[in-house]
Amino acid sequence: MLEIRWHSRAGQGAVTGAKGLADVISTTGKHVQAFAFYGSAKRGAAMTAYNRVDDKVIMNHEKYMEPDYVFVIDPALVYTTDVTVNGKDNTKYIITTHMSTEELVASQPKLEGKDVYTVDCIKIAQETIGRPIPNTPMLGAFMKVSGMYDIEFFKENMMRILDKLPKKIVDANMIAIQRAYDEVK
Repeated sequence: MLEIRWHSRAGQGAVTGAKGLADVISTTGKHVQAFAFYGSAKRGAAMTAYNRVDDKVIMNHEKYMEPDYVFVIDPALVYTTDVTVNGKDNTKYIITTHMSTEELVASQPKLEGKDVYTVDCIKIAQETIGRPIPNTPMLGAFMKVSGMYDIEFFKENMMRILDKLPKKIVDANMIAIQRAYDEVK
């Protein structure tokens, strides 16, 4: 079973991103879960969202997991939350930050020896979508790091999911996904 944990602040789109990813995955015949855990329900409060993916029915509904991937879409959470908790030896961390991977790891010793990837999803979202909501760029970075799906297949499915939004916003999200895919290091 593939497990993903999202670290974010309420209002940054982690829940929507987890649900969007689940929607794309469900079109391929896999079983998937997307759920969240909120402390305070206020915008800006730290929160986590989760995905599970498997070829068979997923009976586990607990929030506890040993994630294969950890997404950190608010860079400050690297310092205020232990994003490595319950991580495995091969867990991959995709973190939005303006720093290089080397600078980030040097600034947060808990990431030392971990498989860390960085991309500035907030900047990408601001420059493409016009709002600092980094969920779709994070998914673009995930497609690159994981190789789960071809980026064009993923974008086509995300266009379907986002089709209730104005075309301008959908197009901006497609650019954001592609940029993060291209820029993740």
